[in-house]
Amino acid sequence: MALQLGLVGLPNVGKSTLFNALTDAGATVANYPFTTIDPNVGVVPVADDRLARLGEIVEPERLVPTSLRVVDIAGLVKGASHGEGLGNQFLSHVRGVDAMAMVVRCFENPDVAHVTPELDPVEDIETIDLELVLSDLAILERHHEKLQGMAKAHPRERREEAEVISRALDALRAGTAIRDMDLGPEQRFYLADVPLLTAMPRLYVANVSESDLPDGGTLADQVRAHAQRDDAPVIVLCAELEAELNELPPEDASEYLASCGLDRPGLDRMITTGYGLLHLITFFTTTGGKEVRAWTLRQGQTALDAAATVHTDMARGFVRAEVVPFAELDRLGSLGAARDAGKIRLEGRDYVVQDGDVIHIRFAV
Repeated sequence: MALQLGLVGLPNVGKSTLFNALTDAGATVANYPFTTIDPNVGVVPVADDRLARLGEIVEPERLVPTSLRVVDIAGLVKGASHGEGLGNQFLSHVRGVDAMAMVVRCFENPDVAHVTPELDPVEDIETIDLELVLSDLAILERHHEKLQGMAKAHPRERREEAEVISRALDALRAGTAIRDMDLGPEQRFYLADVPLLTAMPRLYVANVSESDLPDGGTLADQVRAHAQRDDAPVIVLCAELEAELNELPPEDASEYLASCGLDRPGLDRMITTGYGLLHLITFFTTTGGKEVRAWTLRQGQTALDAAATVHTDMARGFVRAEVVPFAELDRLGSLGAARDAGKIRLEGRDYVVQDGDVIHIRFAV
C-alpha cells in the first residue's frame, strides 16, 4: 500500500477544504462538526521541477509524477480517547497513516463555528496531543499486560523489551510523546509493532486568512513557536485560497500567488514537506520518447526495490541497473552525452538508490 499522510485536527479548522484543494476529490465541506465521518482518501501528485527538466531533455509523449496518498480524517475533540465525538473510530483512522499533518485554525471568522469560545491554536494542538497520548497510553497498557504474561515464561529474553515498554508508559503518563523519547533504534524496535500515534512524524499546517499571507500573522507565529519545541516543520497556507487557485488558469494563478507574496502554492510546500517527513526519495525512469516517470522509494532502498516498484517482472529477472544522477544529466543535456562522458554507471541489485537517480533496469524475461 502507498504511504499515507493523514490530515488531523479539531472540527472546522479547514481540513476538508484543504483536502479538496489537494486532491480535487470533492469531499463534503460544511460548517458543522463531524462532516467527515469516514476518511476521504486521495492520491496527490508530488511537484518536482526535475521531472519537467527531464521532459525538456528527453521530449517524451507524457510526464508522470510520483504521488502521495492523503487521508482526510474526521475532526477530533476533547475526550476522543474516551469515545467522545466517535473518537475511538476516528483515532483508529489516524493509526492507519504513516505520518500526520496537523491542521491548525489560525483564522478568525464569526461565520465558522469553533469548538471553543476563544481561538487559541496552541490550546487546540494541546487538546489533540492529550487525546493522542491518552489513546496511546491505553493501548500500551494492554500491550504491557500481554508482555508480562509472556515474560513469566521467558524472563531473560523479554527483560529489555519490558524495560523499554515501562519507560514508554512512564513517558506517556508524564505527557511526553513517544517520538520525543531518547531511544536507540534497537529500543524503538520493541515499540514498532504497537500502533502508537505519538510515535508518528508530524508537520503542522497553519490555516490562515488570505489577508495574513505570506507569513500568517500572530496566530501562525504561535504555531511556529510550539512546533520549534516539537522540532516539527510548519507550512503556512490559506486553504480557501488554495482551493480558488485550482479554478484559475495557470498564468492567473501565478499572478494571484504573487499578489499574496507567494512564489508557489502552499499545497506544493505541504506535499514536498510531507514527502520528506516520510523519508521518501524520488527516482526516474524513461522509456525513450514515450514516457518519463517519477517513482517513490524509501531512503535506503536498493536497485532491486526500484525494479519491483516499476514491475514485479523487472525484479524477478533483474540483471543490472544503468544509473545516471539527475544533476549530471541536467548538466550534460542528453542521455547520449551522459553515456559518452562515462556518467552512466552499471549497478547491481544491492545498489542503494539516491534521490534523483535516473535508472534504466535491464532484466531477463
